[in-house]
Order: sequence, then C-alpha cells, then structure tokens
Amino acid sequence: MTITAGKNVSIEYSLSLENKEVIDSNVGGEPLSYVQGSNQIIPGLENALEGMKVGESKKVSVGPEEGYGPVIPEAIVEVGKEQLPLEAFQVDAQVQAQSPDGDVLYGQVTKIEDDTATIDFNHPLAGKTLFFDVKVLDIQ
Repeated sequence: MTITAGKNVSIEYSLSLENKEVIDSNVGGEPLSYVQGSNQIIPGLENALEGMKVGESKKVSVGPEEGYGPVIPEAIVEVGKEQLPLEAFQVDAQVQAQSPDGDVLYGQVTKIEDDTATIDFNHPLAGKTLFFDVKVLDIQ
C-alpha cells in the first residue's frame, strides 16, 4: 500500500534547520498521524510523502513557500511598551494580541528600546528552509 489521498498515515520524523540543529523530533515517541491530502501537515512534506510505502525513509527539503511561508514584513510591529505586560519586557518573550477581525495572534518580542518594543507575529519558522528525515510507519 502506498500513501495516497485519503489514507491515514503515521510517520516518524526529525526536523532540522540549515545549521543541522534538530528543532523537533518524534523519534522514540508517539508517531505523527495525519490524513494524506487533508492539509493537516505542511504542503511540502505532504507532497514529498505521496507514493511512499511502509518502512520507507526519505530526506525532504521544504522551502518557505511550501512550509510556513515567507517572512511578512507587515507582521513585524513596533508598539509602545505600555501595551505590553511586565513579563513581556524582554527579548524572546511570547505575547498574544487580537487582530481587528478578533483572531488571536501569537508573537515574539524581538527588540526592546526605551519606550517601544518590536514584536514579530510571523510563524517562528517563516522564511526558513526545513529539512526532514522521515520514515513511514503505517498506512491505513
């Protein structure tokens, strides 16, 4: 049986960036399960898995356009520090905000100055090429 649209698939993976640092892995843990063709995982990985069989392994490189997208400059905003909770007065602090549409946005403080803070609301992996080592464990 091969991976095709509608199949329930379980995989084992390790995710690295260009510097070879492993930033996520489920090796030795619970498999990642998804339905092929249902957009539950990033498009570049889903496309690369199409046609694979149980037991097969593959190295997959996924560019930003098929991963978490490019960095969107408009998603990096400068706000007055008075708009931040005290615990967010440090670089790398995680913050939440609400969009004009009412959606919850998640961002990371990237710079603190005297009166302002810069917050990046892009996905942390936006603009990055992702390198997966993946193994198909099950197809149903």
